[in-house]
Amino acid sequence: MITVKDKNKDRIVRHKRVRDIVTGTSKRPRLNVYRSLNHIYAQVIDDEKGVTLASASTLDKEVAEMIKEKSKTEAARIVGEVVGKRAAAKKIKEVVFDRGGYLYTGRVQAVADGARAAGLKF
Repeated sequence: MITVKDKNKDRIVRHKRVRDIVTGTSKRPRLNVYRSLNHIYAQVIDDEKGVTLASASTLDKEVAEMIKEKSKTEAARIVGEVVGKRAAAKKIKEVVFDRGGYLYTGRVQAVADGARAAGLKF
């Protein structure tokens, strides 16, 4: 019998391995990215307190209007810009980037580029 490799299971293993090293603090929170088939989500998290400081996704009403007629990669960049602006409003300038076990390419890279364009440093 042919078995299909579960890529999401491998991603979760990679993410757990990275999370042992990458943690967010109050001074430098963690920018986490989750990518589903149709949507992308980004959160700025303080792991010491266990609190989400800022977040954005393609499902937000504000973002959904901005991404009409755009590709997934363009939408991911907009999500990065919005989460960057929301973090800047809370006086967060530096973050640690957590790619969630995904490869740093495509939509994940677009979120990072958008966040950098909004003024976040990582």
